[in-house]
Amino acid sequence: MKTAILAAATLSLACLGTAEAAQKKVNVPNAYDGNWSIEVITTAGTCDRAYRYGVRIANGEASYPGSDFTIAGRVAANGAVRATISRGSTSANVVGRLGREGFGNGTWKADGGCSGNWNAERRS
Repeated sequence: MKTAILAAATLSLACLGTAEAAQKKVNVPNAYDGNWSIEVITTAGTCDRAYRYGVRIANGEASYPGSDFTIAGRVAANGAVRATISRGSTSANVVGRLGREGFGNGTWKADGGCSGNWNAERRS
């Protein structure tokens, strides 16, 4: 369970987009669209130490090809990342920023007391 939460936290590439696009459910291309490799590192709590996952951003929305967890969030036009990753009744909040140069980072915090950092690198 803790492993899935950490994985979800990294996918923090689920993020915050424009309010207008979110309300209208408009498909708006985003400069951060593409495949990203996310490394999640635990710095506090008893969760596993580190993970790496592939995340896809399309129209500013993040998705994970597996079914281990759910991502709700967006990457804003300025690269700001905000997301909630959940598995069952457990969730993790993710914040940070992606850069146009193809790298990003941020922090995450799970319900169970685990928290840490994440790093991202564009793969596409």
